[in-house]
Amino acid sequence: MPQHYPFSAVVSSGGPDDPTALDPMALALVLTTISPGVGGVLVRGEKGTAKSTIVRALAAVLPPIDVVAGDRFSTDPAEPHPRSPDGPFAADAPTETRPVRLVELPVGATEDRVLGSLHLERALSEGKAEYEPGLLARAHRGVLYVDEVNLLHDHLVDLLLDAAAMGRSTVERDGVSVEHDARFVLVGTMNPEEGELRPQLLDRFGLTVEVAAPRDPVVRMAVVRRRMAFDADPVGFAASYAEAERALTERIATAQRLVAHVELTDAALLTIAEVCAAFDVDGMRADIVTARAAVAHAAWHARTSVTRADIRAAALLSLPHRRRRNPFDAPGLDEDLLDQLLGDDEPEPPEPPNPEPTEPERSDGEEGEAEQSESEAAERSDGEPSQPQPTGAPSGSGGTDAPAATGTPYRAKLFTVAGTGAGEAGRRSRAITASGRRIGATKPAGPGAAGGSIDLTSTILSAAPHQHVRGRTQGRLRLERDDLRVATREGKEANLVLFCVDASGSMAARRRMEQVKTAILSLLLDAYRRRDKVGLVTFRAHGAQVALPPTHSVDIAATRLEQLPSGGRTPLAEGLLEADRVLRLERVRDPRRRPLLVVVTDGRATHGPDAVARSRQAAGHLASQGIASLVVDCESGSFRMGLAGELAHHLRAEHVPIAEVSAADLTGAVRERVA
Repeated sequence: MPQHYPFSAVVSSGGPDDPTALDPMALALVLTTISPGVGGVLVRGEKGTAKSTIVRALAAVLPPIDVVAGDRFSTDPAEPHPRSPDGPFAADAPTETRPVRLVELPVGATEDRVLGSLHLERALSEGKAEYEPGLLARAHRGVLYVDEVNLLHDHLVDLLLDAAAMGRSTVERDGVSVEHDARFVLVGTMNPEEGELRPQLLDRFGLTVEVAAPRDPVVRMAVVRRRMAFDADPVGFAASYAEAERALTERIATAQRLVAHVELTDAALLTIAEVCAAFDVDGMRADIVTARAAVAHAAWHARTSVTRADIRAAALLSLPHRRRRNPFDAPGLDEDLLDQLLGDDEPEPPEPPNPEPTEPERSDGEEGEAEQSESEAAERSDGEPSQPQPTGAPSGSGGTDAPAATGTPYRAKLFTVAGTGAGEAGRRSRAITASGRRIGATKPAGPGAAGGSIDLTSTILSAAPHQHVRGRTQGRLRLERDDLRVATREGKEANLVLFCVDASGSMAARRRMEQVKTAILSLLLDAYRRRDKVGLVTFRAHGAQVALPPTHSVDIAATRLEQLPSGGRTPLAEGLLEADRVLRLERVRDPRRRPLLVVVTDGRATHGPDAVARSRQAAGHLASQGIASLVVDCESGSFRMGLAGELAHHLRAEHVPIAEVSAADLTGAVRERVA
């Protein structure tokens, strides 16, 4: 049996002599095990911060549980009305004591694996419709752990959170109708660099913790020393923490017994309500979770009434992630304001406003001429920049401006990839997926793999012609594994949206670049909602660079966009060829995910000999590979050259003026790009 890293060795810098010094992540885990009604924990943090290690170590310090012997659903013998398909149980049914289970749910799990489904072997060999329990049944009264929960399909996350909130799982599928208890502690870990959860799903987690590697060299040294000691002698290392582990187990068990007797006074509940209202969180879930976490925190500290310290600790864990209104907002909480609300400090007077100077308004014609002259001046500039060059700008670039500001994003039109794909489930383009509208049936992908819900009608039709050969003259249908058919469904897939952005001098006009960044930010927000991967290639001066390799984290893409400098000549061909290189690499890494190339430019090509001809050749190369493309035309002003339209023609791409990216002009028809 593998030896797990001790829980107290991860959460305490004091070693075995200090088992009660819990960091925020450990405290959140302990509180939700004391009171599962808190609703689970989401741990966000950079890679290499022991997120998985501490979760896997948690189960070892939880008090053991009593279960009905032989029951597959971990029924509590003291439960008066248990929901167990293996029941009912006699009053004197044998029981057994076992450790709490830690059940890990893989990112690639199917709905059948999570909920459970028809037992295929029994159905095919014996003709019996018997329920085979899933991971939710196994996790009952234990810990359900989802690593990289942000990469789990949205419908599975919804399913897990619904089961955790209701304490039961209901299965109605494939001729099976089952309901069983499913009370578990849900723990999810994620790296924000790989993409965010939707705010609606964030709100469903009771507590959230941000973790990061310590910056103190002494602490880092102690962590490395402990890890090396564990690797050298796992059994001996665990034995040195055995007493600390036992102390934690006893303290958790005591708190679990005490939590029902902790008093939450009206004054304490009013304080919780005032805190939640002051931080302007949506709904009432924040109030409920904060109250439950405060009660659990009081029980953890052996108190029988909730204090301000309990409310403060609970608020720091339950409120930060509920203040996110869009994917570009960073979770966090103003601790000074929290202390003021709790009565620890007096509020400071607000600073006087500092209004910014305003510019005189221009007419449309004057604005267009001004933008044209500004962009031409920036394009002609090929010397050193007059302002300090921003970090990350290409070396040797000429005529660079400080990054332009970004306006308020709007709802963008839907741009899709033509045809039917087979990528990961999402919300953009048509695809064959595990969920959606049934359009047919097919054999499973391989032995033992259903690959989707069973299509009973097609299964029976495939078996019917072979009944005489199988010796059936009467009685029930004789089925074999080759008869099995699963439903083929058409839904939506997520795509790779690669932005190829012109940051040259012709785009550097102040108002134009602000409009460009706002349009891209709006498209990024749309990509976030549709679960796409995004990437960013920019070109200016003498070449192109990958500002952001393909990632699920659109908030990082938004940050890179904010820092985007502009100026110099327009190496359009280099930008298209760099985008082609990125797409080729991503095709190897993720061949099922279809790309959508979004070229944001005014169409000018001014860098190098035969700039226009090379740009057309690069565009033709992309078109010949069937790359779905969209050209967002940034040209503005009274004089227009129409070069972006010509580029769209060579790319075989949809051409959209930047003013028409907004969905405000959409009349109801779904816009799909031309192949």
